[in-house]
Amino acid sequence: MSSLLAEKKILFGITGSIAIYKTVDWIRSLVKEEAQVKVVMTEAATRFVTGLTFAALSGNRVYESMFDPLDQELIPHINLAREADLILIAPATAQTIARLAHGLAEDLLSAIVLASRAKIMICPTMNSQMYNHPATKQNLATLKKYGYTVIEPESGLMACGEEGPGRLPEWPMVHKKILESFTPQDLRDKSILITAGPTHEPIDPVRFLGNRSSGKMGYALAATASRRGADVTLVSGPVNLAPLPGVKTIQVKTAREMHHEVLNCFNDADIVIKAAAVADFRPEIEADQKIKKSDSATSLNLIPNPDILFELGQLRKTRKKPLVLVGFAAESDNHLEEGRRKLKEKNLDLLAINDIMAADSGFDVDTNRITLLSRNGGEEELPLLSKEETAMRIWDQVVKL
Repeated sequence: MSSLLAEKKILFGITGSIAIYKTVDWIRSLVKEEAQVKVVMTEAATRFVTGLTFAALSGNRVYESMFDPLDQELIPHINLAREADLILIAPATAQTIARLAHGLAEDLLSAIVLASRAKIMICPTMNSQMYNHPATKQNLATLKKYGYTVIEPESGLMACGEEGPGRLPEWPMVHKKILESFTPQDLRDKSILITAGPTHEPIDPVRFLGNRSSGKMGYALAATASRRGADVTLVSGPVNLAPLPGVKTIQVKTAREMHHEVLNCFNDADIVIKAAAVADFRPEIEADQKIKKSDSATSLNLIPNPDILFELGQLRKTRKKPLVLVGFAAESDNHLEEGRRKLKEKNLDLLAINDIMAADSGFDVDTNRITLLSRNGGEEELPLLSKEETAMRIWDQVVKL
C-alpha cells in the first residue's frame, strides 16, 4: 500500500524564521510517506538551524550556496529546478516573498524558483505588521497571479509577543495542499455530503446503545473528496478522530440528530455518501436517572430509528437537481444477495459492501476489502486496501457516474 507521495521529488525551501523548528517534523513526515526530499536553506535560515539536522532527516545533502565548490559543474540552481515535482517554501519570510514576486535570483533558492516549471507552494510566516503591510499583500497577490499556491498563515500569539496573522500554517493543512497538488481535481465545484461514525442512543444519563464503528471510512472519504476539489460537508457521529482541514464537520450523537442534519443539507448536495453506521433502534424510554442494579426491570423496549438512506432514496424521486446516492452495507453473511436487495430497495446508484466478520476489514481497522455494486448491474470486488485507498477507488466510480 504505497503513499501518494512515494517517489515524488519535493524541494523544501527553508528561509530565516524562528518557525523553522516546526518544519523538522514536516520533513520527517514526508520521508515517512516515501517522498524524495531535498532541502535548500537561505543564509538567514542557517542562523537558526544547521543544515546537518535536515540532512539527517531527509537522507540527502542540504544546499545552501549558489556557488558551492562541491557542485560547480552541476549548476545546482538549474538541476535542482529541473528535477523537482514540487517546491515547498516554508517558512517563507517577507524578504523571500519579495524576491520571488520581483523575479530576483539573489540566492540559490530564488534562482531555483525562477528556473523551475514545478508546482510552487508558499507558506508566508512573519510578524503580523509585516504580513499586513501593503507591500507584502501586493507581493503575495503577484505570486498568486504567477500560479503559485499561497497557504494562508495561522493567527495567534507570535514569538515576538504580538498577536495576529503570520504564524506558520499547521501541518495537516499544508499536507492536504501537497496531496491535492498531486491529485486530479475531478470533483471540483461538487457539493458532497458524507456521514461517518456510529450513533449513540441513550438508555440513561450514563449508558447508550452503540456499535463499533470508528468513522475511519467516512473520514477517509471526506478527506479524499476535499483533496479532489469538492466542497465537503461531513456529518459525524461520536468518533476519536482529528478534525479534517478544509471540511465542514457537523457533530451529532443520535440517529435522530443525524437524520435532521442530513435532511437539512440534502438539497444542496450533488453527491451523498452514507458511510455512517446508524443504529437501527433506540430505547423507547430514556431514563432521567441512572438505572440501578437493584431496579426490577430486566428488559429494554426498542423502537425503530429513521432509515435515513431509504428516505433519501425516496426524496430523490421528486428532486430536480441531479444526485448520485451511495450507500454502505456492513454484512456478516449473504453479502451480495443482501447488497443487491438494498441497492434496489433504497434506490441507490452505488453500494459498498464490507464484510464485518473479517479481521482486516469493516469496523475499527485501518484497512477495508469491499465489493461495489452499481445500479446498472456492475460488480467490482476491491482488494484489501487502506481505507484512504478504498475511498479513492470509490470516488473513481462516482466520477464515472
